[in-house]
Amino acid sequence: MHPPKIFAHRGLQNVGRRRFLLGAMAVGGGLVVGFHQVAVTSAHAAQAPTGDSPVINPFAGYVRIGADNKVTVIASQFESGQGIWHGIATLVQEELEADWNDIEVVGGYGNPSLYSNKVLGMQATGGSTGTTISFDRYRQAGAAARYMLIAAAASQWNVPASDIRVKKGVLSHASGKSGTFGSVAALAATLPPPSSVTLKSPKDWIYIGNESLRRYDTPPKVVGKHQFVIDVKAPGMLTAVMVHPPKFGAKVKSVDESAARRIKGFVQTVTISRGVAVVADHMWTALKARDLVKVTWDEAGAETRSSAELMTEYRALADKGGDTVAVSHGDVDAAFASAAKVIEATYEFPFLAHAPLEPLNAAVRRNPDGTIEVWGGHQYQDAYLALIAELVGVAPEKVILRVMRTGGSFGRRAVFDADVIFEAVSIAKAMNFRAPVKVQWTRENDMRAGQYRPMYLHKFKAGVDRNGKLMGWRDTIVGQALCKGTPFEAWIKDGVDPTTVEGSATMPYAVPARRVDVTSTEVGVPVTFWRSVGMNHSGYAVECFMDEVASMAGKDPLQFRLDLLSEHPRQAAALRLAAEKAGWGRPLPAGHAQGLSITETFGTVVAQVAEVSNENGSVKVHRVVCAIDCGIVVSPDQVRAQMEGGIGFGMGAALKSQITLEKGAVVQGNYGDYDVLRLHEMPRIEVHIIKSDAPPTGSGEPGVPGGGPAVANAWFALTRKPSRTLPILQNL
Repeated sequence: MHPPKIFAHRGLQNVGRRRFLLGAMAVGGGLVVGFHQVAVTSAHAAQAPTGDSPVINPFAGYVRIGADNKVTVIASQFESGQGIWHGIATLVQEELEADWNDIEVVGGYGNPSLYSNKVLGMQATGGSTGTTISFDRYRQAGAAARYMLIAAAASQWNVPASDIRVKKGVLSHASGKSGTFGSVAALAATLPPPSSVTLKSPKDWIYIGNESLRRYDTPPKVVGKHQFVIDVKAPGMLTAVMVHPPKFGAKVKSVDESAARRIKGFVQTVTISRGVAVVADHMWTALKARDLVKVTWDEAGAETRSSAELMTEYRALADKGGDTVAVSHGDVDAAFASAAKVIEATYEFPFLAHAPLEPLNAAVRRNPDGTIEVWGGHQYQDAYLALIAELVGVAPEKVILRVMRTGGSFGRRAVFDADVIFEAVSIAKAMNFRAPVKVQWTRENDMRAGQYRPMYLHKFKAGVDRNGKLMGWRDTIVGQALCKGTPFEAWIKDGVDPTTVEGSATMPYAVPARRVDVTSTEVGVPVTFWRSVGMNHSGYAVECFMDEVASMAGKDPLQFRLDLLSEHPRQAAALRLAAEKAGWGRPLPAGHAQGLSITETFGTVVAQVAEVSNENGSVKVHRVVCAIDCGIVVSPDQVRAQMEGGIGFGMGAALKSQITLEKGAVVQGNYGDYDVLRLHEMPRIEVHIIKSDAPPTGSGEPGVPGGGPAVANAWFALTRKPSRTLPILQNL
């Protein structure tokens, strides 16, 4: 999720000197460092400042150093397994030089000046912007903290600050004097912050780009020390499970809890706008009671169409052409009329669930001082803080957000209605906050009452001349507009939602005549951002249709693309590297074929080559070779992990996953019928990182959109059957 400007954020210019905010204060005998007016010197400053530096709350910060030598990094970003907390810690550590064993990361909130995502316009995690927006600010925080610790030690020891060395959380001087960060943190907090800091030159980086550095949080996860939302407990905490409407838009008409009252530990039902909560002393009791609660629904305003009916409507809309135009240059009708060959194809995409391993959950309590404390996967901290404050009727300063790690999100927790958080607070409020309440969704809740990747349709037409050169291209897209009805609605320009057309309107191929138009639909199914947003359908559609056009032209798919990428050297370089490493054009085992794709997601270019075979009439993926250009790489190991995970995520969705509606009700309920890629189906993946000194972009989402089309194109090369309706395995 991103505004249109992110399409060009790769072009941000390096700036030699910047003004940022730095401030320091003593907390519990330690030191907190944030931003005050600081001039920063760096050869690699990633972002230009926007306007004047705001006034910063001096009690907020980025780095907290305790008397016990513990270094707590306060992250502006939400951690759902993508590794951004490790990346942010690495940026601080590069300049601070603490002991990794003393580093912990927690989620920050409540100060837009400190934590706002400058790309998204609020504190939020998404669009693979975490590293981009953090690269400068967290290095600066680490450098400022180091400066102040050294100054404190110099004052205490009466030695020149320039003579003090720092290593693994210890300050030392040639005279033999030494001390830990914690031993001087309190004194450091009383000193004025630096007026300027000089960041390390890339040639001196120890941690950024370190191939052997592994995530700091892996060992505590392995031994179960990390707490996720599902682990939250508090004295006297009650558990609520939800009965959601069976159809979207239905309302509660009546509730009968009489049978549930026989269950020991059942507390009560609570009717809220989103359904009926069944509250009990713990999860198992709540689930047993829920089975006995009878809810009658008013379905007068519910969505009642099936997936098949919706797609039939989408096809009819596409036949009429798009209502609004996203791209138009050249005369496409004339190009088609003069073309030697013309091809048309329609690609259809189902609704998709996010299906994170940890279903949605949140917990809330009111403290004796009147503060409202909410534990959750707060992916949109600013939005959730405001919503909770308004819902309870307290000032935002009275809301405490515990930004917890979650077992996956993929966009599912990036919802402006704060669904499960709204539920938890509403239920607790209805019970007058007499006890802490945790709402825990089941898998079926998440599958059948969630928010989804929209259903989409792409209708293509392309023409080539007698030499096989692409002359004309048209793509008509039909689907729900993700930004409509959200704070991002301002991104919709002239009726075009940029998240609908990205990947199609922004494709890199040079075509003399091209038109992309779109029709936004009204469907009563709640939708939200799904990993890689518009690219997850447009990337597939464009890359698969490109192979069909290349085949019609009698061209090699790789060379056909390269001939169209003269103005996009990054894409061309990534394609060449992936093809070279995959052995494109060299003999393959009998019955095997290769396919490729090139996608750019949030400024990161990813090329993929997949190798498949036909195994008893089904697709068997043996190998995927990936080349990624994401600018400066903070954590190579993490980039590779994200590519591996993203490729599996996107490939599995293309092959196997779908949400279908029957008379408006979701059919799928768990992993048994919402199929995802299984471990034994995961191919061998090779990731090649293109070295770059450009500002960093992201890796959490860009691996997703290219895996599906690379596999589909390999299957097309093997069978000559294009995969135009997803999921692929359901439509062979």
